[in-house]
Amino acid sequence: MKIIEVKNLIKSFKGGVKAVDGVDFDVKEGDFFAFLGPNGAGKTTTMRMMATLTRPSSGKVIINGYDVVKNPDAVRRSIGFAMQAIGLDDLASAWENLELMGTLYGMSRKEAKTRAEELLKMFGLEKVADRFVAQYSGGMRRRLDVAVALMHKPRVLFLDEPTEGLDPSGRRMIWNYLNKLNKEGVTIFLTTHYMEEADFLAHNLAIINKGKIVVKGTPNELKSKIGSSYIDLELDHEEKQKAQKFLCQKFSDLKCAQTEDGVEIRTNDGEKSLPKIINSLEQGKVEVKGFKLRSPSLEDVFLKYAGEKFEDEELNTKADPYMASRSRT
Repeated sequence: MKIIEVKNLIKSFKGGVKAVDGVDFDVKEGDFFAFLGPNGAGKTTTMRMMATLTRPSSGKVIINGYDVVKNPDAVRRSIGFAMQAIGLDDLASAWENLELMGTLYGMSRKEAKTRAEELLKMFGLEKVADRFVAQYSGGMRRRLDVAVALMHKPRVLFLDEPTEGLDPSGRRMIWNYLNKLNKEGVTIFLTTHYMEEADFLAHNLAIINKGKIVVKGTPNELKSKIGSSYIDLELDHEEKQKAQKFLCQKFSDLKCAQTEDGVEIRTNDGEKSLPKIINSLEQGKVEVKGFKLRSPSLEDVFLKYAGEKFEDEELNTKADPYMASRSRT
């Protein structure tokens, strides 16, 4: 069953600029769906239209069987939305934040208390539930923010950059909670800047760029479409340019790019190419500190289809990303 249907969705602003330009995709009930794109690509505008916060210029969005324009109240009762900016009352406790949300959704005091107890336990916040939110760490605040979005038992949970600013352990903790929620039947729609997050969590994903969906599929399907393997060479800074120039002259079939730690090489057959590359560099007196052969990552998929890294919103996407130097994160 499709719980989200987006058909030919368009959002235009003054001057005829289309932030979202004919977007189409579906999300099945129980899916964990990641929506990726560089800054300014249209992903947040799309999510805001789906959550009834922005009215579409044209097209259709159906959430849980309800049209976001014709029946926005029913859509809001069907969804929870944890935005990038955490929307909690710092001068209230976790209990008070949760019970207030329950009241806003028409729950009785008893119902709100029972649901709040469930969520505090689920997110490991029961021991600090009486403290002011202002005293919480970033990870605790994010967990409570997601709990508040779940107070009315929505069928769809929208998450906009849910682990932004968290350390690796805090990020992993949120991942575990989200996986648990999804296994319990909550459909999750996620935007994130972290490629490993989308790869770890998402069953399906779509990449949007310049207002249009450029590719859709499972993470493994999209990685397999690249059809290449990668060799990461670790080099001293002064050796990078020398190595890249040497390899481009020696091997016309390779695509090389400088990275923060050395040079990345894209090749159709890494196992066969690696010995030849290392031997050639030794003959060229290029000192290689280390190397690694790897399969395509989700970041590689993003670079191929969107033409840029997330933070490179000013980059000319018509250029082949492997014809210029780039840093890896």
